[in-house]
Formats: sequence, C-alpha cells, structure tokens
Amino acid sequence: MTTPRQLPLGIQTFEEIRQQGLLYVDKTPYIARFIRSSLKYVFLSRPHRFGKSLFTSTLKAYFEGKKELFNGLYLEHAEPLLAEQTQREAWASSPVLYFQLNGVDYSYDEALSETLVAQMRTLEAQWGIAGEENSSPAIRFTYLIQTLFQKTKQQVVVLIDEYDKPLLETFDAPERNERFRTQLKSFYEVLKKSDAYIRFAFLTGITKFSKIVLFSGLNNLKDITLLDSYAAICGFTQEELTGLFMPEIEALATKYQKSIEETLMLLKKKYDGYRFAGGGEQVYNPYSLLNVLADSLFRYYWFETATPAFLVKYLQQINYYVPEIKDGVEIDEGTLQDFRIGGANPLPLLFQSGYLTLQDYYFEENTYTLRFPNEEVKYGFLRTLLMGYYPTVLDAAVDVRRFREEILRGDVDAFMQRLTAIISGIPYGDFSRAPEPYYERDGQVAVFLVFLLMGQFIQTEVHNHVGRADAVVHTPEFVYLFEFKLDGSGTPEEALQQIEAKGYALPYQGGDKQVVCVGVAFSKEKKTIASWLVKR
Repeated sequence: MTTPRQLPLGIQTFEEIRQQGLLYVDKTPYIARFIRSSLKYVFLSRPHRFGKSLFTSTLKAYFEGKKELFNGLYLEHAEPLLAEQTQREAWASSPVLYFQLNGVDYSYDEALSETLVAQMRTLEAQWGIAGEENSSPAIRFTYLIQTLFQKTKQQVVVLIDEYDKPLLETFDAPERNERFRTQLKSFYEVLKKSDAYIRFAFLTGITKFSKIVLFSGLNNLKDITLLDSYAAICGFTQEELTGLFMPEIEALATKYQKSIEETLMLLKKKYDGYRFAGGGEQVYNPYSLLNVLADSLFRYYWFETATPAFLVKYLQQINYYVPEIKDGVEIDEGTLQDFRIGGANPLPLLFQSGYLTLQDYYFEENTYTLRFPNEEVKYGFLRTLLMGYYPTVLDAAVDVRRFREEILRGDVDAFMQRLTAIISGIPYGDFSRAPEPYYERDGQVAVFLVFLLMGQFIQTEVHNHVGRADAVVHTPEFVYLFEFKLDGSGTPEEALQQIEAKGYALPYQGGDKQVVCVGVAFSKEKKTIASWLVKR
C-alpha cells in the first residue's frame, strides 16, 4: 500500500514547507516576473485562505537570499540570469521587514497601534536597532526603515500581509474603523516618504475598499489583482492539479468508486471556477482542494472557515435583493475595484472576498459578469444567508433535504407547509428597510434561497421574468411549476390560470414525467404564505 504524501495543510510559511519536504506548487515564476518587470511597489487582493500569506513568505525567503530553499524550483535556474539583467549578485540578500496584520483581536481602540508597535519591536531587536518608544507607529516605522538602510547599506524590502484586516474586523464599529483607517493611512504613507531606502514592497489583502484612501500618496503602487498575467498567482490551475496531485486524485476516486475522469469533474464542479482576470486562467480554491485530497473526503472546507457573518449583516443592512445574483450580474471595472463602507452596492465586496467571480469580460464596455465560482461557494453562501435572514431555521441543510424528499415523492402539501413555516419565522422589521412591503422582498428572498438550495440535489430554476413560471423543479418523476402571487395581486386560482394561459407547462407535456402546477398566494396580514392550490 502506498504511503499517503504529506500535503501542506494549514502551513503558510514557505521555509517550513521546504524544510519539511512537503508538496509545494511552484509559484516562483511570478517572483521572476516581478524582477523582470522592475516592479517596486505591488498590491494583490485575493480571498481568504487563497495562498496570499504563503506567497508573501516565499518573497521573504527570496529577498533574504535563502538559495537552498529554492532547489528544484523555477527560481533556482532563473535567478542567475535575473541577477545579470539587474546587475547584482545572484541571491543577494536584503533586510526584510515583514508585517502580518491577521490573527489579532481588533475589538478595542488601541489594538492596531499595539500590534504595529509589537511587530516593530521584534524587527528592531532582530536588527539591533533601538526604537523610538514614545513615537507613533508611522514615525517609528520611518525611523526603522532609514536606520536599517544606514546600518546595512542596503535598501529594505517591506512585506505587509492582510493590510485590510483591521478594517474588516471593525466593519460594524464605524468609529473604531475610522480610527484604524487614519492610523493605517499614516503608516502606509511611510512607504512613499521612504522611497529612496526601499528595494521592494508587497502588500496583500482581501478587499480593495480602502485602496484609494489608504494609498493616495503612493501613486506608483502597481495593482496586479485583475491582470491576466497574474491570474494564477494564488490558487491551483487545472494543469497543476493533474500534474502534481494524481496519487491523491486516484485515492479519492477509489474511495468514492468513481473513475478518474468522474472524480476530476466533481473536483472541478465543487472547487474550481475562480477567475481573477478577464482573460486569465481559472483556478481552484487551494485550501479546499488540499483538504479534500488529504482527507479523501468531499466537504466544503473553505466555506467552513470563511463564514461571512459581516457580509450577511451588510446585505441585510442595505436590503440587497439577493435573487439578483442568481444568473450573474454585470458590473463595470471601476465599480468592481471600489468598495466603500456605507455604500449600497455589495458586488465589489462579494467579488473581492471570493463569493462571486468573473465569468465574462466585455472589452468594449469595460464591464464584467460576476457569478458564483462553484458549488462550495454557492450552496455554502445560500445556506448562510438562509440562516442569517431566518434564524428560526435551525438547520438549513436538513430542512432542504426534507424538502427534497417531499418533492421527490410528490407530497406538495408537506413541502408547502415546511416553506410556510420558514417564511413565518422572518423577523419582520429587523431586516427589511426597502419601501417595498415585507411580502414583496423577504418572502421572495426566502423562496429563492430554498429553491436554489434544493439545486444541490435536484434540478431547479428560479425565474423572475414575465413569460416563465416563477420556479421550476425537475425530479425523476415530476416537473413542478410554481407561480407566486403577492398580496392583492392574485389568488392561487389565478396563479394556476396564469400557468395555463401563458403555456408554462407546454414544454414539459408529452414526456414521461407528471407535470404538477402549484399556485401560491402570500398574505400581508399573516406575513407568510396564505394558501396554495395544486393541479396535476
């Protein structure tokens, strides 16, 4: 029996991965691309747990000249030529200042300044520099860079990982968020003021909502987030998956009694689909993929560690009509890169945090279509929304499975009673802030979420356009057509008449499946489904 290989689960340090001999997907060609392009200040935005920290630590090892860690990788052979082109010694080391803003409790006002000072103290001790204890983080940072340059006679490399974490963590604390934003702006402006002493600077984060404000003085910051040539800098491509992980793929296929081709299709459907540039390669979520292959178990690993509580709260606050994202939504490039707290458009944040991805790019209009990247994100996100909007649902996944069982056996009354119970639990007045009444917003969102979640198990379609049934559900034995009438706009009888008059059932008649039409009426007074009728 073959001994399972060790995969770098949860390890975000390049040096540790290489020293332990763990499997490493070679991303060092992108470092060579930085050098060839003479980039000095680089910014990269990618979702949570997508490999940003690992790539940043790879940069750290490279600029520290740790040649032995790159044996067998692209840079081992590329570095001598790069050194010749840039007229320096191969593997020449530079002093590196590495800041990590993740993993900190930002629930109090002094948290950010304490974090920055603590990390600078560590760096000062490492280089034998006496820091200015009574200075602000920005002044102390300036002194550290200039003194390190004078001491080593070398330009400094600055790496800042998760630059926006203090702002994301204080999303619902506006005053502290503004305080942190002011502090970070002063801190990052040091890079511009210290340009003569800096060899290279690299900053990563999840979002770009504060990029303009925080880096307003750093006008030569190169944002590579949406560039085709850097689309696969984080995440795994299809070629990397099949070229490096075939033993794990074979083990997964054996466990689930599927062929290699079927297993690859499942992996693609569940974890692939991320596109971070209009013409760039698609990539798999590296965190989920490594865990699936290590455990030989299909699960939604990334979403379990990236539950978007702040995002659900934000969608509720702005009363965003969630059904709009079902079939993809269009957005222009300027808006895609500019999320601001207090704004009414959540699409930039949904994209930057990994819940939507690029599907199509329209060059002439400079616009993108966004969609869910894969099943892990789609169904994990919808389940979280259902729980967030309707807290009386104790287990959305269990309820949806029961819906499926009732739909499969043709028990429409049981299904409708369950749906009615969910909608009855909507905390009316807590979330709905739009001028439309409860039953027109929240009721539709509840129906939308339930039907889309059923798509995990059976084929469903949800329509919002004139000329098609509001929802269509396909099972091995039935085709269900649902038409919903809002309070005052019609009765279940009229909903059934509409299905017949507009010929919604015609495409499905004459086949082997029984067509079931369901007319549903919402009640403003009862704040739930009032009644329904079924016609088979």
